[in-house]
Amino acid sequence: MNVLSSNLNLMIKAGEKASKRLIRDFGEVENLQVSVKGPTDFVSNADTNAERIIIDELSKLKKNYSILSEETGFVKNKDEKNIWIIDPIDGTSNFLHGIPHFAISIALQSHDEIICGLIFDPIKNEMFYAEKNNGSFLNNKRIRVSKKKDINACLFATNGVKYKNVDVPTRKTGCAALDMAYVAAGRFDGYFQENLNLWDIAAGIVLVKEAGGVLNSVELSKKENLDIRAVSSSISEKILEKLNKF
Repeated sequence: MNVLSSNLNLMIKAGEKASKRLIRDFGEVENLQVSVKGPTDFVSNADTNAERIIIDELSKLKKNYSILSEETGFVKNKDEKNIWIIDPIDGTSNFLHGIPHFAISIALQSHDEIICGLIFDPIKNEMFYAEKNNGSFLNNKRIRVSKKKDINACLFATNGVKYKNVDVPTRKTGCAALDMAYVAAGRFDGYFQENLNLWDIAAGIVLVKEAGGVLNSVELSKKENLDIRAVSSSISEKILEKLNKF
């Protein structure tokens, strides 16, 4: 049986609590699609409210941890070595248009390393999580990256412009967190994109690593304009050779 740390249990509780609000708000967004005004302001509030719920929940037991979040930015607390990294709605554009493909993403950076991460898709009720040296899981079942070796049989996710001419099968989903979770689960064989923020990919970094995937080195102190190449180990050499040409 997989034993979770207190930190990851706290992240799960925070994600679940925020998800209840998001599910309700998403239902309202679908109604607002047909209105003249549209749902933009409403979604901005949904994002802010979800973030507040997550921060409040995490702070109940870890008051001193610092925080980096999409809406609030960096909040320096007494403990600067442990940082919660939060994206309350990754895939905001999908959420805005009533497309049920978005996620809550929470990660914990300790010193210069992401040690645990959670990506929760509330609409599909899929919770991906991982901790350093303890594997990656989807709804309590162990997950691993794809074992495919034929690049033409693979499917890669990308939302960037840089790699649009790479001659491999790709999909654009509009949700970086779920793209990385899907790599960890073997649904995608890899994910590559440029100009990302740390909160888009932090949880995915530990998920892919613990599922046996290969990632480029990500400079965590940079926070913005990050590039990511996360691929299964069995196809990494072939795909990275293609990507390095661009």
